[in-house]
Amino acid sequence: MQKFQLVLLIHAHQPIGNFDGVMERTYERSYLPFVECLARHPGVRIGIHYSGPLLEWMVARHPEYIQTIRELSDRGQVEVAGGGFYEPILITIPLEDQVEQIRRLSDFVTTHFGRRPGGAWLAERVWEPQLPSALAAAGVKYTLLDDSHFLAGGHEREDLFGYYIAEDCGGTIKILPGLQQLRYLLPFGTVDDSIGFLRGAAGTHPGGMAAMGDDMEKFGAWPRTWEHCYRDGWVERFFSALEASEDWLEVISPGEALASRPPLGRADLPTASYTEMMEWVLPTPVRQRFHILQKEFEPRPEVQRFLRGGFWRGFFSKYAESNLLHKKMLRVSSKLHGSGRRGNKGSLRHARAVTHLLRAQCNDAYWHGIFGGLYAPHLRTELWRELIRAETISDAIQFGAKGYQELAVLDFDADGTDEIEITSPQFAVLLKPSGGGTLEALDFRPRAVTLINSLQRRVEAYHERIRDSAQTSGRVTSIHEQTLFKEDGLEKRLKYDRWPRHCFRLLLFTAGKTFSDYEALCLEENPAFAGGDYQLGAATPSKVTLSLAAPCNVPIVGNGALRDLQVVKSFDFASAKDSCDVGCQLDLTFPLVASTTPVRLIVGLEIIVNLLAPNEPNRYFEVAGARQVLAWSGVVEGSHLRIVDGWQDVAVEIDAPGANQLWVSPIETVSESEEGFERVYQGSQILAVWNAEITSGQSWTGKASLHVTFANKIGV
Repeated sequence: MQKFQLVLLIHAHQPIGNFDGVMERTYERSYLPFVECLARHPGVRIGIHYSGPLLEWMVARHPEYIQTIRELSDRGQVEVAGGGFYEPILITIPLEDQVEQIRRLSDFVTTHFGRRPGGAWLAERVWEPQLPSALAAAGVKYTLLDDSHFLAGGHEREDLFGYYIAEDCGGTIKILPGLQQLRYLLPFGTVDDSIGFLRGAAGTHPGGMAAMGDDMEKFGAWPRTWEHCYRDGWVERFFSALEASEDWLEVISPGEALASRPPLGRADLPTASYTEMMEWVLPTPVRQRFHILQKEFEPRPEVQRFLRGGFWRGFFSKYAESNLLHKKMLRVSSKLHGSGRRGNKGSLRHARAVTHLLRAQCNDAYWHGIFGGLYAPHLRTELWRELIRAETISDAIQFGAKGYQELAVLDFDADGTDEIEITSPQFAVLLKPSGGGTLEALDFRPRAVTLINSLQRRVEAYHERIRDSAQTSGRVTSIHEQTLFKEDGLEKRLKYDRWPRHCFRLLLFTAGKTFSDYEALCLEENPAFAGGDYQLGAATPSKVTLSLAAPCNVPIVGNGALRDLQVVKSFDFASAKDSCDVGCQLDLTFPLVASTTPVRLIVGLEIIVNLLAPNEPNRYFEVAGARQVLAWSGVVEGSHLRIVDGWQDVAVEIDAPGANQLWVSPIETVSESEEGFERVYQGSQILAVWNAEITSGQSWTGKASLHVTFANKIGV
């Protein structure tokens, strides 16, 4: 009788833009000891997947590791799987890019490890029913999904000890069901419990197969797991126990297992990911209720299987910042594929731009859970940087050597309302009339720097855990069960923005409000003018006018009855060889009435700038002749402020003529990560503040502008 088979597909990934020190530490604590241990146990044959960003780093930093994997591959102990090179969520990128991502990793694996991969790892196991045809077209023969995918499709748990065929429009692939129980046992259960589970499965399903796919990082890189896996020897003992079970158990690579048996049948699977991901994607109030329901039915697995969360695309609805990044990626992809059809596809610069685009499709910064990196500014920034580089090349291909400054009116972010996009060799901006008439994105192309790139502070389901400050025991647990804190007092830092963190938002509020109110997000500004739907007037590549009329329903000294207010925002855009200028002029008018008493109110125009590192000495504010790190909070007397980023070589000068003060405060989120709850700098909010007096029938005018240039051009 055929032995029971165990199929392990172990996945290793590091995102585009991750810190080199983090990658090196993960290499030392996880990637290296895992493979060294594996090499000592030739009876354990597994599949391994490495993402392209990690492989590129290893080629540069640890070529000896690449050679070790080649040797393990040559002796048949390791099967290296493919996938999308830069670890994209395949269903979110155009088909042409899907195929190119898979082809690039397949070519890399063939070149460096000697065999073309038959299987593909799906990033975050995100599945949609149309994938079989796309994967088959790219030469993929199999992939692995979680058992939850199959349970949602109507399969029973006892039917998951084999593999299935998935099909779309005639394209077919083989799918291995990864068992959640194994995913939680390895390495968090005891070795005896893990072998006991396999022995029990072998008894119930003689000649069957159990598969598990999960992250290599949980073997050493997750909190407390290095001590558990290597110092205390869990991995060594587990591999030894597998080899000692060879009379009834065969630990086999995925391709070999699939070749040794027929499929169990078809599997028509619904849209899904792993169970935790489908909870993370839910809007916060729904997620809270869903979690309560899960706990209520935890003792009843027959009910649990019918409790499903959302699906991956929901992150675009939950987080506008994710949606904006994704739509920017689609915009750049469309431009590049268009320029490629105009005879440039074979050119070196077009190929370079495509690589930048593919790198920007790396999934981590598009979502948020324990692992997702949307809250990590350095990961978001790196994807924006790649997109800026790709788009700059694409536009240069389109316009050639001539100068250009182009305007497009389009529904950029697919929300049903139009945005205004303006591009030139020096900058790209996105103006959102329906979002308070604000600047949503500002890219300085000569240095591939995106300058706004902040994150709205919003309620997250896990914030209640921070308030409760629940502590875990000292035992090693799955990362999904831990409550760790990277610093004390995080519950005091929980505060929430009324608006997305865009630039040039108009805040009208009453006298008596102070800088402390601004820091605490308690200005109680007029919502119509801060977040209303401004109407587009005249629009050229150098000047765009937006307007809004609404009741000015903040208490205003001397206003008498509620008064309507007309606001006109005039944006101007200009550039020189090494710089660009963006300005926003305000014209505020109350309708003509008999009273001549001036209306007095406080006018604030908010600017958001994110230069990433709040405490590095080469990134700072220049305040009254002194330097303050970006974490600084305070009041600038006057109307001028300079912000410098020596690392990215960019400087931003803010001018607001006539403003009484500039209020400066850091934007800090409190979020969850695999290392625990942490405070993260998301840029600074800078409010130009005027004390305005407006006589009926006359206009009050104020303006704030940004001058963006190289930092090193002015002595830094």
